[in-house]
Amino acid sequence: MRIADMNWMQVGDQLARDDRCVLPIGSIEQHGYLSLATDAILAERVACEAAAPLGVPVFPVLNYGFTPYFTGYPGTVSLGLATYLALIRDVITGIHRQGFRRIVVVNGHGGNAPAAGVLMELMQEQPDLQLKFHNWWNAPRTLASVKSLEPESSHASWMENLPWTRIAGVEYPATRKAAVDSAQFHLLDPRRGRELAGDGNFGGSYVRPDGDVLRMWELGVEETREVIAGPWRQQQ
Repeated sequence: MRIADMNWMQVGDQLARDDRCVLPIGSIEQHGYLSLATDAILAERVACEAAAPLGVPVFPVLNYGFTPYFTGYPGTVSLGLATYLALIRDVITGIHRQGFRRIVVVNGHGGNAPAAGVLMELMQEQPDLQLKFHNWWNAPRTLASVKSLEPESSHASWMENLPWTRIAGVEYPATRKAAVDSAQFHLLDPRRGRELAGDGNFGGSYVRPDGDVLRMWELGVEETREVIAGPWRQQQ
């Protein structure tokens, strides 16, 4: 159930039944051979697939996130941190103002982690508001399935190479890339970071059989659905 497929009257009817909703957040940044919108695509899709059986509406994904370290790669766009945190605050405040009281933020990008702090502040300011921040890709069972196949798998590797993040006509290297030193990478400016990370894959195979990838995906959907379903705090 996507907000984009609903009108205001249908949203009003939905709120009379259920005050839950989902807000996916992503990023526009380099993902090696994959789409620059990979994080946004995956966050929105996992949210929609997870929420559909529960009848919970999903707001459109926030495409832009906080990713200054990848700006040495063409196509990457990063919001300033203050801008990003203000955007998260304003969007969630607006959703709350409409009557939603239980909101799951499904995150598709590690750099968006500071947004979790905004959620904590908002819950202190609005006692009737319940917020959850869920990194779909590193939920326990999802991450375990990745590490069981290739422990070094990371950003822009096979674990993000799904049918809906691939670019038509692109061929993927058949090799397995050694892990990039991410601690060193985050000490560098964007130009030198690009020199260290090369094509943008941070470790692992570029592609694996779809069976492996889709099994991981189904776990991601299941764990996201569990977060949406609850438990939630009983309303006073």
